Amino acid sequence: MSAVEEKLAELGLRLPGVAAPIASYVPAVRTGSYVYTSGQLPMVEGKLGVTGKVGAEVTPEEAKDLARICALNALAAVKSVIGDLDKVVRVVKVVGFVASAPDFTGQPGVINGASELLGEVLGAKGVHARSAVGAAALPLDAPVEVEIQVEIAD
Repeated sequence: MSAVEEKLAELGLRLPGVAAPIASYVPAVRTGSYVYTSGQLPMVEGKLGVTGKVGAEVTPEEAKDLARICALNALAAVKSVIGDLDKVVRVVKVVGFVASAPDFTGQPGVINGASELLGEVLGAKGVHARSAVGAAALPLDAPVEVEIQVEIAD
């Protein structure tokens, strides 16, 4: 087991299987020393447990927890390409999308769920640049979607 997966276990988490794409794309792609993930929804065992807009049907606290799940799914996608998460040099960028009610402006707090998980699991390697964007709707009516870009060592 990698040190990253040991840290996940210490946090009471486990790396899930890679979420199956819902359209014509792959979960992650490597180019040179970087891996880019596709947007990851908060899927658990192949299912989206919560749907709706943040600030309406979904609370910001629920959405923050969902962003953690998205980040965990993104790590699984990275592992599927590189085989060992200990090869991650650093998370370079996180982009988070929040399906938002018209008056909801707390997108950064929601995406903190993903950022905080990456920091807990990867330590200093998890510190990253980030965008948190409000959206009218996301695939499958998901409240949150997260993609990451990581630098890796061979």
